[in-house]
Amino acid sequence: MKQQFAIALALAAAASTATAQSSVTIYGVADAGLVLERGGPAGNVQALGSGVASASRIGFKGKEDLGGGLTASFQLENGHSIDTGAAGQGGLLFGRQAYVALSSTTLGSISAGRQYSPYYKALRDVADPFVVGLAGNAMNMVATTSRVDNSVEYTTPRVNGFSADVLYGFGEVPGDTAKSRTVGAAVSYTGPESLPLNLVLVHHQRDNALATARSRSTMLAARYRVGSVTTHASLSHNQDLLQRASNDALIGATVTMGQGKWLASAIFHRDQSTLSQDARQLAIGYTHNLSRRTDVYTAYAHISNRNGAVFHVGNATDNGTGTGGFNLGVRHVF
Repeated sequence: MKQQFAIALALAAAASTATAQSSVTIYGVADAGLVLERGGPAGNVQALGSGVASASRIGFKGKEDLGGGLTASFQLENGHSIDTGAAGQGGLLFGRQAYVALSSTTLGSISAGRQYSPYYKALRDVADPFVVGLAGNAMNMVATTSRVDNSVEYTTPRVNGFSADVLYGFGEVPGDTAKSRTVGAAVSYTGPESLPLNLVLVHHQRDNALATARSRSTMLAARYRVGSVTTHASLSHNQDLLQRASNDALIGATVTMGQGKWLASAIFHRDQSTLSQDARQLAIGYTHNLSRRTDVYTAYAHISNRNGAVFHVGNATDNGTGTGGFNLGVRHVF
């Protein structure tokens, strides 16, 4: 009996230690808003949109302290449409993110699964004042791949403000490693509080299914804060699968005023081909915090297309159909 009691105590102590060293968090976003579109080929659109400022989602993330500065973690994130209850990302269970990672305080981190590309993170976190949401979403004009399946990513520790990450997405085609392959890489700098500057130089490329053509994008993005004003800028050079080149330039600002925040940006697309299908997007928006977790938002954007360019005003989860778009909605984060 005493031996069984001692074993039970040991197991309880081990369970207590494991609980103290690991954690799992359930989180999410519930976002719905009015979406008005103008200038589409099929006419104007009035709709209730889901995930207008931020995609609606529910996620699970956890980590375990393995000791010696080593941590294991995972993230599983499901996207869905709050207006209909349908699954997002084509019905994938965890279509937003699904990965497992090992991190070291001295060696950096490595993750594997379905995860965001370095290019997308630079656009979202540094370049775009709209954080790739609302009608002013930079992805209306700046082409990128947001998530990469079957990918492995390595991120270095940050040293004197500098860090780098490299991502490789396996095409998984038997006999040919180049088909459907994705490669991304970024070098970034984050300044101290006395120099609130963020800089990112990032590259993304993807081979087509036959490895006969490759799309490429390279971007330099910057963000700088002065008091309540944050300025944003980026310049990118692109080459699509048809080897047509283009340049994208973005300039924007975020202005915090009490519980509110004003957002504005201008994006210019220059087609370097003989078609000269240029375009310009102008956008303005406002978000107001009702609490730490809930805000209301509104935004408007307009795109001017030239010579047959077909860019549309969308939002965080909708590519849009028109050249003008208006949003009004509410977002709750939990």
